[in-house]
Amino acid sequence: MQTGRPLNNLLSTPGPTRRAFGRERVATRPAVPRGGLLFVSLTVLEPGLFSLLVDFGRTGGRDRGVPVGGAADRAALALGNALLGNSPATLALELTLAGPTLRADGDVACVVYGAPFSVTIVGRQSVEAGTTFQLRAGDVLKIGGTPAGVRGYLCVGGGFDGPTLFGSRSALTPIAVGAVLPCLPGATAGRSFPFVSPNVPDGPTELRVVDGPQRDWFPDDAFFTQPYTVGTAGNRMGVRLTGEPLRKRAGELVSEPVAPGAVQVTNDGLPIVLGVDGQTIGGYPKVAHVIRADLDRVAQLRPGTAVRFRHISLEEAEVAGRDRREWLREWLARAAVATPSRHAAPPLPGVRREFD
Repeated sequence: MQTGRPLNNLLSTPGPTRRAFGRERVATRPAVPRGGLLFVSLTVLEPGLFSLLVDFGRTGGRDRGVPVGGAADRAALALGNALLGNSPATLALELTLAGPTLRADGDVACVVYGAPFSVTIVGRQSVEAGTTFQLRAGDVLKIGGTPAGVRGYLCVGGGFDGPTLFGSRSALTPIAVGAVLPCLPGATAGRSFPFVSPNVPDGPTELRVVDGPQRDWFPDDAFFTQPYTVGTAGNRMGVRLTGEPLRKRAGELVSEPVAPGAVQVTNDGLPIVLGVDGQTIGGYPKVAHVIRADLDRVAQLRPGTAVRFRHISLEEAEVAGRDRREWLREWLARAAVATPSRHAAPPLPGVRREFD
């Protein structure tokens, strides 16, 4: 089957797959036994806008130009996995703005967590994001768009399977039509944690930063006092912001290592916040660096969102990191025993939802 083939052509292909969206059951691949365990898979009918298999990313490889990669919103991935009894970094499918359509080739437990994507088992039921559900062999899962945020995670019981590179199964390229995504054996459905990821902004967003190595290239505090707007040019490599250009001193910078969260100021005076797939070296001056505790929130910034930066000290950043880890441990424990009752959304420590 050719990658990129239109879905209407795929579904009109003669043979056992032609009625993928109908009420009748479709022919599917049987579950495959490996090592005494039963493995199933999901087949990609439509790939979505940018759907990528991710875990917590790679260790090593940056000296060879390989980015960290992995989940752009790690907390959302971890909480989704906890609902299925998986470890936090278990391989899942990251969804971006518009999700894929997949066919189950066996029975598998699933959950979508993060931004509030619409989720439908075609011909059977709609499912609230954050609620686990069971796919049966032949079911078609359609994940639509999201009214808020950018990214969510389709987690499956046991996790997806894939090759390892630098200690990670995170993929380098998104899924394509016809791809078969193998799933490892895992839990059944039955848990519910139906609130939107707290990293999804519900209004203007504040990001905490520490000084970047070239902070002294910028003669005033305009970066911290003016609001920015998330532009349309953004992806996993970085988020470009629009606003008043910053003044900086003249000079050339020798390219040097950069990391996710670095705030580079380009020649037009506007900042870019580097993401998890950002380059490993860069030659633009870095006015600031988003702290690790706020980096997941960058992944959920939609075009048009208002953003401000708040300067904090390194000591405050360390405290924020500890608070964040404690918060995540608490909510992972709650998600692991969640029942179909409603839960209050957990406030993130130290995060202001609107500008003061």
